[in-house]
Amino acid sequence: MATAGTLKNSALVVVDAQAGVMKGAFEATRIVNNISEAVSRARQNQVPVFWIQHSDEELVKDSEDWQLVSGLKAQENELIIEKNFNSAFENTTLGSALSNMDIGHIVLAGAATNWCIRATAYGALEWGYDLTLLGDAHTTKDMDPGEGVVVTAVDLIRDLNTTIKWLSYPGRTNDTMSFEAYRF
Repeated sequence: MATAGTLKNSALVVVDAQAGVMKGAFEATRIVNNISEAVSRARQNQVPVFWIQHSDEELVKDSEDWQLVSGLKAQENELIIEKNFNSAFENTTLGSALSNMDIGHIVLAGAATNWCIRATAYGALEWGYDLTLLGDAHTTKDMDPGEGVVVTAVDLIRDLNTTIKWLSYPGRTNDTMSFEAYRF
């Protein structure tokens, strides 16, 4: 587990930016472009980029939908971590990989906002990491919880951006910023 203030490096963690997850997502093209630019900036500043790929019965490993969305590609030196649960920390090597690289601050982007981005953001904070959510570099789809009311993707994104900005964890910092405002 990280201890905020002792691990100094930052990493960009891109969660589930996969073809099947991005298909039909709110402003997916714009979000993928924002993620791509954030990845480029991280690489220019020698900030490690971690790629997280989800698989389950609906998102089958190695299928076309499981692949990273067109426009995003991991480089050979970048770690790709596979997961089967919403949080990128659950039953994966992400925590140990971050620790091995002295990373105490996570910059988060990807999809889906209301599932894997939310769970990974909370997981990062619970594991003791500082967190910056790139508020314009994550997306999701409208959600119908079956109550006759559709929760829009815009509302889900806005909710998580606001929540991460105002959460409070002891000894940790967290914020939401645009990808353009964040400096690696």
